[in-house]
Amino acid sequence: MKVSYGVKANSGPAARAHFQAAELDSNRSRPPILAMTSRLRLGTQGWNYDAWVGAFYPPGTRPAEYLTVYARAFETVEVDSTFYAIPPVKTVRGWYDRTPAGFTFALKMPQEITHERRLRDSTDIAEEFYDRARELGVKLGPVLIQLGPDFGPAELPALANLLPTLPRDIKFAVEFRQRGWINDGVLALLAEHGVALTITDARWIPRKQMLALAKRPTADFIYFRWMGGNREIVDYSRIQIDRARELEQWSEVLATLAKVRVKVYGYVNNHFAGHSPQSVRELQLLLGQAPVDPESLGEQMSLF
Repeated sequence: MKVSYGVKANSGPAARAHFQAAELDSNRSRPPILAMTSRLRLGTQGWNYDAWVGAFYPPGTRPAEYLTVYARAFETVEVDSTFYAIPPVKTVRGWYDRTPAGFTFALKMPQEITHERRLRDSTDIAEEFYDRARELGVKLGPVLIQLGPDFGPAELPALANLLPTLPRDIKFAVEFRQRGWINDGVLALLAEHGVALTITDARWIPRKQMLALAKRPTADFIYFRWMGGNREIVDYSRIQIDRARELEQWSEVLATLAKVRVKVYGYVNNHFAGHSPQSVRELQLLLGQAPVDPESLGEQMSLF
């Protein structure tokens, strides 16, 4: 699949000028993109957190109700559990049934492929995973290929061999956790196969570099992950780190991407600031979207 929108890794002056013009236009008008929300899907990494009850989920919400309530506030979620094991068909169909039309699931590729087999000799489990992912039908979003921090550029042949085998009916994004991966050759390789570079706000690659890379899409969508650097946070019920400045920076990039018609999937981790639903709502406000007030989720539940 060729890159059809935005700026390719090997983009020329015309494409770069197109992006820069949209960037200038975005900076002139805030909030910029109320009419473009379909291109910006923002959510959290996971939904199954007891600490969110009271802070996000209405008091008394049962674990079995979490996803249904979550989907009233956000239209996408990143599923972490697929990293640890391929879920049963019944589980995946349950996700589909408990969410409304238009909802999207991003799935992590199993760690058996990415971390244990290191992208090698994994056709069997990969095919099983893809078939399971397809159970989501139109609700299937991108699959995240999260590479480990010990997976370095010396293993480029494994990645290069994997990319041509990825099925064309599924979107894929790759997350690198070493700076050595970020070079024109790797970006061109991803673009050749229509695979997105995951833009991550975390401790592995400097934010400044990631902000710049967000302006060089390698696919017709970009996958964002806001991770944060503090893994010591254990209370997920409240914001504990002020990320206003960072969110402002990212909102400017996201607004520009929306204007050049690049689709965005973005997911916030609890460790980014302490309580990811609130971080997503803050980002939505900066983008001119209309966040769902958690108080209204309780009112909606009372209707059922």
